[in-house]
Amino acid sequence: MQKNTATHDFKSGEKFTGPRVLLVGYNGANNTGSEARLLTIIDDIRSLLGPHVQITVPTLNEENLRRYLDEDEYLHIAPIPSIFFFAIDKLVKEHDLVLLVEGSCYMDTWTSALLWAFLWATRSAHKQKKPCVAYAVDAGELSSLNRWLVKREASKTDLIITRTMHAQKRLEEIGVTAPLNSTADCAFTFSPEPKDHDFLTKIWPEVSNGVVGLAVVDFSLWPVVIRPWGRKENLYKWPYYFSRSRERMNTREKLVKGWARIADQIIKEHSKEVALIGMEALDQPLAQDILRGMENKDSCRVISSNEYNASQMTSMLSQLDLLVTSRYHSAVLSLRALVPQIAVGHDPRLTSFYQDLHLFPDYFLHHDDPNLWEDLNQKIGLLLDNTDLQKDTLEEGLTQQVNLSQKNRIILGEFLKENGTMPGED
Repeated sequence: MQKNTATHDFKSGEKFTGPRVLLVGYNGANNTGSEARLLTIIDDIRSLLGPHVQITVPTLNEENLRRYLDEDEYLHIAPIPSIFFFAIDKLVKEHDLVLLVEGSCYMDTWTSALLWAFLWATRSAHKQKKPCVAYAVDAGELSSLNRWLVKREASKTDLIITRTMHAQKRLEEIGVTAPLNSTADCAFTFSPEPKDHDFLTKIWPEVSNGVVGLAVVDFSLWPVVIRPWGRKENLYKWPYYFSRSRERMNTREKLVKGWARIADQIIKEHSKEVALIGMEALDQPLAQDILRGMENKDSCRVISSNEYNASQMTSMLSQLDLLVTSRYHSAVLSLRALVPQIAVGHDPRLTSFYQDLHLFPDYFLHHDDPNLWEDLNQKIGLLLDNTDLQKDTLEEGLTQQVNLSQKNRIILGEFLKENGTMPGED
């Protein structure tokens, strides 16, 4: 990486000096986890390369990204088109270091297009001889084609830091030969702003007996597929369309009915309020349908990343009496407050995390378990009646995960020293 490389501001044309860092990820999707990760990674980079380091964040959703990221002379937002190959090549050429910052990096659970974007950025950096680091990322389910692509292209990465040991093992099994290291997710070191203290109480002052959070995911939407055309209601951003079929719609309807029944049981049996949590914008329609299907609507609210930023959502999560989650980052961001939790999982991320926390299999349920809703209701009752049941396990897990997360910055700093020039060096 070059030190004090003279270049030009992408908008004003004014000259500046300093290393240039490109952050390639799922930026601007109103996703609380991605937002928390991005802000933490920006802090990590500035702590290592100084406050004048030039950082560029590419995005398909510029308007959303500007909700929580303030552009200035050192931080740049770069809109890119849906067909991203040439845009990524150009951005890589303009920068000195490429970081892959999306947690769900090496998996095609959501869509192959995201995976290909990250692999293309790696390929472009390798071709242009720019250092490339995958920063605290995960690995999960992959098709045969994508396993082959990951083996070929991810091996060109200069360093891959995985956020679990399980992810590192998956990449090794695939045959990735890049240097590998495992730590924990960046979001473990993310903290809400002081102004957002007691945020849940501020937005829901009527609560008197505590809140149980249900962080839901519409599994039926995924994966997003690439098509030249399709139904308008299924369009995410051309040419990407949500998956739809009669079977998928039946799955969604079962989710709505199951979650609605669980929410009503929590309210009636435990006298708690229920927050239906949308950790990503795409979770909100499912949460709203669940609310419509409930009997006790007055004791329930939808709390969504469409309305609130990562600081506010994290503060809200920390005030819950119990979290039931299908979202990885709601589990991560609530851990600092030692909120008891149960997972309803649908991909390897929560499975790996619960294994690390030693909550698997006792507090982990798969979304297609035949007795899902009965078992979930039982576990909810157990934890609400025994509020300290998980306390020691969560405390131990928190200490371990925070310590591992703090190593991300250290490992990146060592990489920069070995592969370039840190500020203050000749």
